[in-house]
Amino acid sequence: MEKLKSEDESPASTTQMSVEEKFRIVRSVGEECIQEEELLNLLRKKPHQPICYDGFEPSGRMHIAQGVMKTINVNKLTSAGCKVKIWIADWFAQLNNKMGGDLGRIQTVGRYLIEIWKAAGMNLEHVEFLWSSKEINSRAHEYWPLVMDIARRNKLPRIMRYRLGL
Repeated sequence: MEKLKSEDESPASTTQMSVEEKFRIVRSVGEECIQEEELLNLLRKKPHQPICYDGFEPSGRMHIAQGVMKTINVNKLTSAGCKVKIWIADWFAQLNNKMGGDLGRIQTVGRYLIEIWKAAGMNLEHVEFLWSSKEINSRAHEYWPLVMDIARRNKLPRIMRYRLGL
């Protein structure tokens, strides 16, 4: 199967690509960039694999834009020398009762979505998928005390104000 490409991708290898070319490719992925100079400095100072993050809750079938656009954007980022870490928010999907709250079904959907991106031509050479349940469990001694501390120090009305931006 032919890999999906966009007109913004450059055929040059990342070692031959100028910082400005990497910036143009990385910048084309987002709608806006709050600190363009900071992004340029990052690409100048960390020429080898800056890390980009994305994430999703597995919740059922993938729509065409989610499959194609994520593939194109991840391929742009990796073509510019970035490493992409994609968080699979399986526990958060369970909290939001996706797939009836069944963690096994949620994880099956997560694996299914990864397979779709592979089939769509996502270059996985510099992509890492991280499952929130696995990462939280591996550092539970750090994660749960932090969650409990946040819960103890904050009341629901305060959290709702932050969530609503009031």
